[in-house]
Amino acid sequence: MPTPLPSEAVLRSWAVASQLDGLSLVLQTEAEVRRLDAERPLYPASMIKLPLAAAALCEVEAGRLRLEQRFVIQPGNMTANDAPSPLDPGYAATLDELIHRAIAYSDNVATNTLFDVVGRDRATSIAQERLGLPHTSFRRKLSGSDPLIADPLWNGVDLNTHPAADAARLLSAIARGRVPGSACLRSALGAQIWNDKLSAGLSAGDRFEHKTGETSEVCHDGGILTTACGLEAVLVVYTGAPSTDEQSARLAAFMRRLRPALAP
Repeated sequence: MPTPLPSEAVLRSWAVASQLDGLSLVLQTEAEVRRLDAERPLYPASMIKLPLAAAALCEVEAGRLRLEQRFVIQPGNMTANDAPSPLDPGYAATLDELIHRAIAYSDNVATNTLFDVVGRDRATSIAQERLGLPHTSFRRKLSGSDPLIADPLWNGVDLNTHPAADAARLLSAIARGRVPGSACLRSALGAQIWNDKLSAGLSAGDRFEHKTGETSEVCHDGGILTTACGLEAVLVVYTGAPSTDEQSARLAAFMRRLRPALAP
């Protein structure tokens, strides 16, 4: 018989012990789910990139886009990235490359190009109606630093939305192969280069296919955890605290408390 998931009270106590205040969390397996303030409307930061990529793959399934289709990087989509990027103005990237870079490298230029390729209203409709993410919306392009990039289609008020509950819904659907291009998304999640948060608390032999999100106001991580003994679980943790080395270490500490409870 599978080991029961820790109770919500226990998860909250571990969050307190890890100095994670006011977090929004979902932990689920096929059999059980635990939620702590899962609908809390925290800004998703780069967590928004996964549903945008999923929306693009829905358009591939519908025949409106092709993975090998190329899109020229436009100067207006340029912004800072935390890792070197080949996406310079004039470069013609395939849709497959844009999706992979947006997820595995958290590339902001790739993401902004996907905003143009799919369209923010179209992506919002796909996320809510096709992917079953009722609180996910795409409102503005991403900026890797101040000042914010010029975004003429943004209304100047509304921000992107994708709470922890929706992130967990999407990751669970990807894990079960219920999203168009699930294998593509899972491959990109598994190639994640940013691994200083929840990943830093894993046990030997674990695999965490995940996406992070961070700004000066939030610090998030979430993905599909496969333990060395074969348990598969979705874990999403959003926090309303600035992304710093200290906050990343707190997420790792939380994972170290959680991980022994997930499998013998």
